[in-house]
Amino acid sequence: MSLPTVAIVGRPNVGKSTLFNRIAGERISIVEDVEGVTRDRIYAQAEWLNRQFSIIDTGGIDDVDAPFMEQIKHQADIAMQEADVIVFVVSAKEGVTDADEYVAKMLYRADKPVILAVNKVDNPELRNEIYDFYTLGLGDPYPVSSVHGIGTGDVLDAIVENLPIETEEDNSDVIKFSLIGRPNVGKSSLINAILGEDRVIASPVAGTTRDAIDTHFTDADGQEFTMIDTAGMRKSGKVYENTEKYSVMRAMRAIDRSDIVLMVINAEEGIREYDKRIAGFAYEAGKGILLVVNKWDAIKKDNHTTSQWEEDLRHEFQFLTYAPIVFVSAVTKQRLNRLPELIKTISESQNRRIPSAVLNDVIMDAIAINPTPTDKGRRLKIFYATQVAVKPPTFVVFVNEEELMHFSYLRFLENQIREAFGFEGTPIRLIARKRK
Repeated sequence: MSLPTVAIVGRPNVGKSTLFNRIAGERISIVEDVEGVTRDRIYAQAEWLNRQFSIIDTGGIDDVDAPFMEQIKHQADIAMQEADVIVFVVSAKEGVTDADEYVAKMLYRADKPVILAVNKVDNPELRNEIYDFYTLGLGDPYPVSSVHGIGTGDVLDAIVENLPIETEEDNSDVIKFSLIGRPNVGKSSLINAILGEDRVIASPVAGTTRDAIDTHFTDADGQEFTMIDTAGMRKSGKVYENTEKYSVMRAMRAIDRSDIVLMVINAEEGIREYDKRIAGFAYEAGKGILLVVNKWDAIKKDNHTTSQWEEDLRHEFQFLTYAPIVFVSAVTKQRLNRLPELIKTISESQNRRIPSAVLNDVIMDAIAINPTPTDKGRRLKIFYATQVAVKPPTFVVFVNEEELMHFSYLRFLENQIREAFGFEGTPIRLIARKRK
């Protein structure tokens, strides 16, 4: 099920990124007291009152011709068009500005629920300044201090109140997967080749696919799949055309709806920096991942080509050491028959549950191999571990003091769990928690 989306918009330097970080619960956006620092939309997942939602931080909007302003307007417009709820951030210290009125006019056209957050209300005297913002015609203003966390609960209450009503979960027996990647890596051609028919328009022109398209099919073993084709993702600074500007946001929603993502890479072009960022979206969302190198027929090969590619992929995607790699061709259909089997393998890994007794045997063996670390004379003690979730498999490790659990030791435990139980193609989460 796709999570509802909340977009944070407003003119530059009103504290949008600080509010985003406060809601997301961690420092994700770069925060700097310089106008225009945030130029890319930043995505995260948040939760309030048991409702989960995606949240987007946008670049500042202004009605002046400033560097990057045209791209920032596009980014914010994408967010406003695709979001279910919009948080419009203004500043109590500057009061209502012409730029605020400009943004308000944009929001009138969005026809979406708008929550007006008056930021930088860092002391009680400034609360009297919020009433001027009624002139924007966007309802009651909410006084907040993103830096100190004052008033953010009221904003979150308003967000949850305006989120769309939750729908029933999809059939859990159907494996949902999407194909992601930069434009022109051959995603649509792969879908056509897998299905054996032209369900999706495929074209050598980058960015032909504009929307996410769902296709249902069943393999020879009776396993049902839903395949989600996505528009190609490209850097935000290159999203200029109106016909292209929604592609990144819709691709993010497709990832959110998927159980597994196929990260498609163009063998002719090689691995690009943005490939890693796109894969990072799926990794952070906890999705199963399969690395698919397409157009394998189009490159010259020798006895070392495959091994060199595998080495390069493992080096560039160091956070995806668990992801299977497959080299395919949509044109010749080389190795396409492996894709459904690998997807099923990853799905099994995502849903695997480990009995606590077996899990703790592995943890104790790991401690015997590599004793727990110490800090200032205090040693980390691990009492026991248990699995608490699937998709992705999530484990809670109960310890004496959480701060003694260094990330490197968590990584060591993760590697030991993978060595014992596999979990091919899926991230796993380890959470250290103090035993009460």
